[in-house]
Amino acid sequence: MTKIAIVYYSTYGHVAKLANAAKKGIEFVGGVAATIYQVQETLPEEVLTKMHAPPKGDHPIATIDTLKEADGILFGFPCRSGSMPAQVKAFFDSCGGLWASGALVGKTAGLFFSTGTQGGGQETTAFTAVTFLAHQGMTYVPLGYRGKELLNMDEMHGGSPWGAAHWPRVTALVNRRRWNWLWQLRRLKAGELSMLKLIS
Repeated sequence: MTKIAIVYYSTYGHVAKLANAAKKGIEFVGGVAATIYQVQETLPEEVLTKMHAPPKGDHPIATIDTLKEADGILFGFPCRSGSMPAQVKAFFDSCGGLWASGALVGKTAGLFFSTGTQGGGQETTAFTAVTFLAHQGMTYVPLGYRGKELLNMDEMHGGSPWGAAHWPRVTALVNRRRWNWLWQLRRLKAGELSMLKLIS
């Protein structure tokens, strides 16, 4: 059984929803199991309360063993000023022992993310994670332009050749017209399926 770890961080739940969609996409493939993990929160509870952040989901907390035991890994997180959030950076920074031992060399990885605005940094957020993947010797599998929807300029939508993504605010606006969550699911499925082909 091929084991995929979906490791995400989410402040407001948008990335958690994408993680659940990714799990569904992965499990369409026979012989593959996906488990969702969340990155440890570093903000104090009183700060999260002031930010009106909802309670965290019940997914287990990711550890370095989570990464070691997986055959492939999907990382998901929101954008913070064009970069990954501090919580994800702290988790990546805790993986020095994995780098020293080469434990992640050759493992396949993909990305998904959420940004608050059209120019909010979907691509630059991916860039900040690719450096971690490269230093760990992982094989990064981007989506590329597999989905025709990425080339659709008739309306705003998330996603890029770097990974599946969405804009929460734009999603709410476009919902009134014609938003279709299946676009995101298709992108996630395409990314996971291509990643799984490399693993198997």
